[in-house]
Amino acid sequence: MRRGCGLNLNLLLLLLLLWYNPNTLEATATATPFSQMLALVQQEPVVLKYHKGPLLKGNLTLNLLWYGNFTLTQRSIILNFIQSLTVSSTHRGRTQSPSVASWWQTTATYTGRPCTLTVGNQILDHTYSLGKSLKASQLIALASTKTEITADGYNRIHVVLTAADVAVEDFCMNQCGTHGSLRAGKKRVVYAWVGNPESQCPGECAWPFHQPLYGTQTPPLVPPNGDVGMDGMVISLATVLAGAVTNPYGNGYYQGTAMAPLEAVSACTGMFGKGAYPGYAGEVPVDKRTGASYNAVGMRGRRFLLPAMWDPLTSSCKTLV
Repeated sequence: MRRGCGLNLNLLLLLLLLWYNPNTLEATATATPFSQMLALVQQEPVVLKYHKGPLLKGNLTLNLLWYGNFTLTQRSIILNFIQSLTVSSTHRGRTQSPSVASWWQTTATYTGRPCTLTVGNQILDHTYSLGKSLKASQLIALASTKTEITADGYNRIHVVLTAADVAVEDFCMNQCGTHGSLRAGKKRVVYAWVGNPESQCPGECAWPFHQPLYGTQTPPLVPPNGDVGMDGMVISLATVLAGAVTNPYGNGYYQGTAMAPLEAVSACTGMFGKGAYPGYAGEVPVDKRTGASYNAVGMRGRRFLLPAMWDPLTSSCKTLV
């Protein structure tokens, strides 16, 4: 693991220039705040159309930039979730079900083959190298400076995770996370970003673990890892990773317009269990000991609450429970 920010300022300036060049930036898509979930009640069936573009498949490496202060426990929540996406969940020798891996397997019905995710380089930027208020262009620059894009046969997604005290342009108001792609010469960089909403907008980007600001005021669920912000980040990260695989360049699977697409998970936003409706997450298991709600089990028995994903085989939003 690389420690410290390790950012090359010349490269950063170059990438900022690339960002402002409209010919280099490609489509982006977002994880949805709660207030916008209430407006996403579909009047017609959700059908994601394939727009004939390339998808990500096979071996995928996720390079992570932890921007700001994250505790070891907080980082372990995210890392366990990513590793659990493609590793069978066992605890004390027993296979756990439903598993995080079974949730991720739905993406294979889009791509035609499984996607295996591996954590690659990690950078800890605990010095807030670009400050505590970031523009969208700075997020892209941060994502692009982490690792060179190499022709080693692996697809790479560059993920930026921002701490609870980092303000990001449009965070909370229009998005909880985002993914997209950027052209750098002949290379295409796929990136994603999610922020910790605990202190800025837990009712928007950590629902259903916090009381919403709008709509039905159902009691919040207890987060499975005891951290409202990080459990909220898992939901946003799940959303943007599924979108990055099935619509990496803005011409994959989506409904609506390319500039504001509904994707694999965002098309089913706010659904976590049977009987879900806007403002109600649905029926999910509750841990008798802690009272925490979850619907998926990861490595070493760690539990998560994961959103529904649209299933191309049934043309419907599929929950794990």
